[in-house]
Amino acid sequence: MTFITSITSVSLLLIWGASGFTFVTNVPGQNGGPRVKELQKESGVCRLSPLFMGRAAAVREKTKSKTDGKKAKTNGIFGKKIIMAVKQGGPEPDGNRQLFDLIKQAKLNNVPADNIQRAIKRASEASVGDFTEGTFEAYGFGGASLVINVLTDNNNRASADVKSAVGKLKGKIAESGSVLFMYDRKGKIEVPVVLDEEELMMGAIDAGVDDMELIEGEEEGTSIVYTDPKDAFLMLEAVHSLGQANAKMSLCYVSKAPVECTEEDFEKNMQIVDALEDLEDVDSVEHNMSN
Repeated sequence: MTFITSITSVSLLLIWGASGFTFVTNVPGQNGGPRVKELQKESGVCRLSPLFMGRAAAVREKTKSKTDGKKAKTNGIFGKKIIMAVKQGGPEPDGNRQLFDLIKQAKLNNVPADNIQRAIKRASEASVGDFTEGTFEAYGFGGASLVINVLTDNNNRASADVKSAVGKLKGKIAESGSVLFMYDRKGKIEVPVVLDEEELMMGAIDAGVDDMELIEGEEEGTSIVYTDPKDAFLMLEAVHSLGQANAKMSLCYVSKAPVECTEEDFEKNMQIVDALEDLEDVDSVEHNMSN
């Protein structure tokens, strides 16, 4: 609970913590700017200056925007994949294994049911083109390489957009096969908790999975499980058997020989990745950086 009051030009901020109230005053500094002065110190109490609160709000807004963007991107990708599956095998999941698996995967990735049904319906419309998958390979800075996966109904547009995004940021499109041989195709299970390796191994054996690798996730407190692409759904079921219903599955390319770039090169490479992921036709981007 927070109360704000003022006494002439001095503002007081009362912050309620585990051990009571803390008074924080915001008084002018030597240059006329804000200076935070703590009037009472209590252990276990969080104290925030107005400047910090402004930055925190900006960070939250940026994070929310990025999360919303990823959600929209995920919904769009599954929509295109479902359209492609329906065109190839029909609109009934019971008679179209690819569509059945995609719907299951879409639900695990929190794609709304309405979006799934709209995509199935759109596949029968004459105005909806055929989607095809493709892969571009590129080089970044400091020995980094990129694998760019696209799903598009216009190959010329996808090619032009990818090459433009890479070129504008001083990357280089590579010849076909010159990058991919350094990667393995893997099934990837993302789990929002830290998994116990022994429990996971027992679950994998029970599910009939021959090989798997457990590593730390990109975010703290998460896990990633890699397996052979043919065992991806079995591995997902194994993770579900451990009570992790929110686990997500995808297929990806994993570098055989990761490289560590300098901080400057890493930032440049991530600018290329971000620019590519913003493109409508780009499904995903993988790289070999270990940073």
